[in-house]
Amino acid sequence: QVQLVESGGGLVQAGGSLRLSCAASERAFSVNFMGWFRQAPGKEREFVAGISRSGRTIDYARSVKDRFTISRDNAENTVDLQMNSLKPEDTAVYYCAAGTKGMWAVAANYDHWGQGTQVTVTL
Repeated sequence: QVQLVESGGGLVQAGGSLRLSCAASERAFSVNFMGWFRQAPGKEREFVAGISRSGRTIDYARSVKDRFTISRDNAENTVDLQMNSLKPEDTAVYYCAAGTKGMWAVAANYDHWGQGTQVTVTL
């Protein structure tokens, strides 16, 4: 069974930090790449960060670069998103996803999704 489960969301003040974690079933984790997306109310789901199977290739959305860090532990089948210097505009539901081919930033290229975890950043 393919399963992705996010955790670590919550409420934080602007400038604070949160660490999201995604626990994946082995079948989901063995795919080519993993990604984090987010969706704010009334907006489309947007790419946040992606990481290759080896962990050696990483990409970030321009809006989070230098503030967020994606990492993966292939032994534990987890992928994390460390979020620093959070801003109110980072408020969204954050989703973990697993994909096999195509551009990382395109949501349609991901085969499996978690249920999402809410991140709320207040002033």
